[in-house]
Amino acid sequence: MTTTTDHPAFHIEGLRVTFEAQGRQITPLDGLDLDVPRGQFLCILGPSGQGKSTLLRTMAGLQEASAGTVLASGRPVTGPDANLGMVFQQDAIPMWLRVRDNIAFGPRMRKVPKAVYGPRVDHYLTEVGLGGRERAWPKELSGGMRKRVAIAAVFANDPDVLLMDEPFGSLDYFTRASLHASLLELWQETGKTIVFVTHDVDEAIKLADRVVVVTEGTVGLDVTVDFPRPRGDELRMNPEADSLRTTLLRVLESRAGGEQ
Repeated sequence: MTTTTDHPAFHIEGLRVTFEAQGRQITPLDGLDLDVPRGQFLCILGPSGQGKSTLLRTMAGLQEASAGTVLASGRPVTGPDANLGMVFQQDAIPMWLRVRDNIAFGPRMRKVPKAVYGPRVDHYLTEVGLGGRERAWPKELSGGMRKRVAIAAVFANDPDVLLMDEPFGSLDYFTRASLHASLLELWQETGKTIVFVTHDVDEAIKLADRVVVVTEGTVGLDVTVDFPRPRGDELRMNPEADSLRTTLLRVLESRAGGEQ
């Protein structure tokens, strides 16, 4: 997919996704419309089972749309693409590759010349705080360090968009805070579009330019987050942030339902 800079990162219109699960038909998304400007940090919130991860997978080309339009940089999303980088909640890095080889894996598979990807790999390895661990095996790393490998790897592959599905959900508070800082620094350095699914309202307020709440298969709330950056724990004491938190929680709680 060739990047087209005069189009938004995503244009989604009338999206419907239906599939079979446990012997019944599920429709987690039904008539969803969403535009994502290039360079935006968008967080997607939603109650369990109401479509936020399905939306992300459809944007990544990992889930087929049943109806509607999904365009990335003006072109239809028909399947996985190197310009749509994905970071999963679970560890998805090859355990048989050392750290540096993990980070270089994407560019090598795309046959990018080593003279081009080598300095890029070294840069991101350092930027995520893995300097000195280049030769380590993933099994020798903590969960937070393996997540740093995954983030460095997706940036080193140089996609237009990063799609992140609750990537820090299993990590402790301090590790998550450190990874938030690293991710935001890389986002500001590269200007890439990030679409980040989370169930954590405070995480969304800390990271996002904009928060979309997916409920009942469509966009139930779409709000801009314009607090100055960098954002830290002081947001917990900010009345405007507290008002936004209350609004988001109210929508989530009113729409919460069981797993689909």
